Amino acid sequence: MKNIGDKMMNVMMKISQFKIVRAVMAAGMATIPFTIVGSMVLVLNVIPQVFTPLAGIWNASFMKFSDLYMLANTATMGSLALYFGLVIGFELTRIYQTEEKIAVAPINGALLAMFAFLMCLPELIIKDGKLVLFSSLAKDATVVSGFRITPGGISRLGTSGIFTAIIMAVLAVSLYTFCVRHNWTIKMPSSVPEGVSRSFTALIPTFVIAFVVIAINGALVLMGTDIFNIIAIPFSFVTYLTNSWLGVMVIEFLISALWVVGIHGANIISAFITPILLSNLAQNASGSHIAFAGEFNNSFAIIGGSGATLGLCLFIAFFAKSSQLKILGRTSLAPAFFNINEPLIFGLPIVYNPYLAVPFFLAPMATASMAYAAFHFNLIRPIITQAPWPSPVGIGAFLSTLDWKAVALAFACVTVAFLIYYPFIKIYDKKLYTQELETTN
Repeated sequence: MKNIGDKMMNVMMKISQFKIVRAVMAAGMATIPFTIVGSMVLVLNVIPQVFTPLAGIWNASFMKFSDLYMLANTATMGSLALYFGLVIGFELTRIYQTEEKIAVAPINGALLAMFAFLMCLPELIIKDGKLVLFSSLAKDATVVSGFRITPGGISRLGTSGIFTAIIMAVLAVSLYTFCVRHNWTIKMPSSVPEGVSRSFTALIPTFVIAFVVIAINGALVLMGTDIFNIIAIPFSFVTYLTNSWLGVMVIEFLISALWVVGIHGANIISAFITPILLSNLAQNASGSHIAFAGEFNNSFAIIGGSGATLGLCLFIAFFAKSSQLKILGRTSLAPAFFNINEPLIFGLPIVYNPYLAVPFFLAPMATASMAYAAFHFNLIRPIITQAPWPSPVGIGAFLSTLDWKAVALAFACVTVAFLIYYPFIKIYDKKLYTQELETTN
């Protein structure tokens, strides 16, 4: 395990330090308040569908203002790609500025990323030998001057545009830093205010970005496609894979595998799966029934923290014979209820611990399988809202689905995870207790 851990540590530490990965992780964290607010507003519209006796009251009150308060949903979930692009542009530029000492401005990086992304939004076609903006007022496609409109706003601004926004942000910042590195900028005298000087520094990079994005868009349109459709090919496969039971198992395994060798698995893997989870969440809100969406992990698979350790924490806090485990369990109990378990992972420890590594792998895979099956067979309502990830057991499940059966499922997941840990923690507890008696004697 030590040899495997060392090799995995080297690889994953390198991946986690990639500038792009760090920027995407920052974007995922920055969008949390927006996804939660947008989801909670959606709840107001869904409540009469869940609690049918309230439908009459709801229609006579809240639903009269639906178009007004749903603006918060349109401005968050309906514009999520824009947030991702802005944050990645800012964060990636800041990394270049602070770590490579390149004279770039993060605010310029954010705006250039948004500029590149917005240029990709309109749909273009070839008509009568000309490149023109596509328009269609058919029932299945409302497109006005190139902008495809859905009930949630401009479709490509939402979750379907996140991957394009990421790529455009990386492209824009790369071109921006390239221009600055090679002095392709307009330098103003030192007497000019910083804001004005910064604007002119970004002028030539803006021209370069515009030219490159126009060239990319033009070439793709001539081939009968565009960047959104090109990106959809590989990412639709990845999304399909992660939406399968096998894909979910791979994700849970990787999170646990990284933690066991001392790497924050949840943070690293979330950089790759957050866009998929948010996209699936938006699809569920529109009528789909995808299991792996929103806070699937924290609400069902890893309640108590990575490894699904809430039941384990309760056991050692109140039933362990070892004083070491008992004290650790009681000090870790409050964070565990909010899905924070670093004290357990590094205090038991679970890292490099052969006694607990096996259940640390098996427990989340079992709970994720239970939850996946419940959603797959329509036993509970789909996840339609983004619950706060630290929500205690049952609360996050209910907020995500507005289904009381989800609460029962969450507690069942905690129970099953504990049963998997039980024989292993009993052996480990006995070992530590014996050592404590020997030390005392």
